Amino acid sequence: MSAPTILAIDQGTTSTRAILFDRTARRLGDAQREFPQHYPASGWVEHDAEDIWRDVVTTARDAIAGSGEGVESVAAIGITNQRETTIIWDRATGAPIHRAIVWQDRRTADLCQQLKADGFEEEVRERAGLLIDPYFSATKIAWILDHVGGARARAERGELAFGTVDSFLLWRLTGGRVHATDVTNASRTSLWNIREGRWDEELCRAFSVPMALLPEVHDNAHHYGTTDPALFGKAIPISGIAGDQQAALFGQACFASGMAKATYGTGCFMLLNTGEAALRSQHRLLTTPAYRLGGRTTFALEGSIFVAGAAIKWLRDGIGVITHASQTNDMATRVADNHGVYMVPAFVGLGAPHWDPEARGAIFGLTLGATQAHLARAALEAVGFQTLDLLTAMMKDGAAAPAKLRVDGGMAANDWLCQFIADLIDAPVERPDDLETTARGAAFHAGLGIGLWTDLDELSALWKRQACFEPAMPVQRRESLVAGWADALRRTISASAQPA
Repeated sequence: MSAPTILAIDQGTTSTRAILFDRTARRLGDAQREFPQHYPASGWVEHDAEDIWRDVVTTARDAIAGSGEGVESVAAIGITNQRETTIIWDRATGAPIHRAIVWQDRRTADLCQQLKADGFEEEVRERAGLLIDPYFSATKIAWILDHVGGARARAERGELAFGTVDSFLLWRLTGGRVHATDVTNASRTSLWNIREGRWDEELCRAFSVPMALLPEVHDNAHHYGTTDPALFGKAIPISGIAGDQQAALFGQACFASGMAKATYGTGCFMLLNTGEAALRSQHRLLTTPAYRLGGRTTFALEGSIFVAGAAIKWLRDGIGVITHASQTNDMATRVADNHGVYMVPAFVGLGAPHWDPEARGAIFGLTLGATQAHLARAALEAVGFQTLDLLTAMMKDGAAAPAKLRVDGGMAANDWLCQFIADLIDAPVERPDDLETTARGAAFHAGLGIGLWTDLDELSALWKRQACFEPAMPVQRRESLVAGWADALRRTISASAQPA
């Protein structure tokens, strides 16, 4: 009989991936598919949930088949997902009533402004640990209910179900038997009281969300249900779920208070483990559950950057500066400096610590001497500058600067970027042996859920460093670059405040 394996489903913003891991966290099988993005209006981003479902099943089957292990080895499934993305479906048919509204979507900016004007943000910060912003799920739910005919009345009658992507996938994987989520995804809706660990009636009332829509909430390592046997040839336990950024923190083995990771994918997300203390940020960061095991919650401070890898994708698909993301490493190296060119990639607004939904992308400092290489370098540098902004805000909130920053995600494969980040934050940057730490985190939760691994110490021993980048930039050079970024940022935010 083959050794037990864990299947991790990693459903991201632009692609879906499935990876089969063994007990040593080694990849045995891997499959990935990109899926279409829909932009029906300026600042709007949607996904077809049926595309997501199709790709989840396909990649899971392909990963199992490609491993050579066979489905009999699969002991459990872990799910990790793009957070905040909102799906509402018919409980009777399982069919979504509208395309998924993606976390990047800004269509509810006016509603958020009204809620802020009504003085509600302080209560949201206290109860949910979040700011009022279109980023989070609550206003997306309200928008769908108010723009799909009859939806609000059907929701009140209990005919509809809401879920983030994990919850929708769980429903489909179990054949409609389970409507549930985990604490990390629940906490990103603006409806979950992080201090009391429950759906909050006052928050639901304020955001006009019927509680009948909401899923049950469990620990990250938990027996959620089993798959419909027809999907993969046998019923497989689903024993771990976590939102992608919390899964990456877990996969990076950042289990001790003060440890931090930054994930560079479509966006960039930095989480700093704060232990059992739910620190309240005074600098517009988020207080969020990092994971809950055995009913005990570990918290984190989080800073969210909406555009990181998406800027590189824009260079490739939008204006044709590159044909492959990997080219940016050589292009950045080819030029001596940034030539005074700064990119502020506010394509869908600015996230932490600015939270300006009206800001839009801008490039400053262009001259006739600027080249494609300078644009590529500016896009990479913007990721580093935004990372520094997040870390600075965390330190202003009283967190000690982490001794090291662990990085992951597709962009972390870029050596030039990792070195630039280390230079800017003046601390070592550690890259693990496997950049797919989000999927690994989901696998870790699922493995804990079935007892394949027994504790966090056992998981820590599985983390291996592939490279370490030590800071080497002279202080004056760093200060000059940061000053240029601050000026570009100020101009971008100032422009967003001007009347149209």
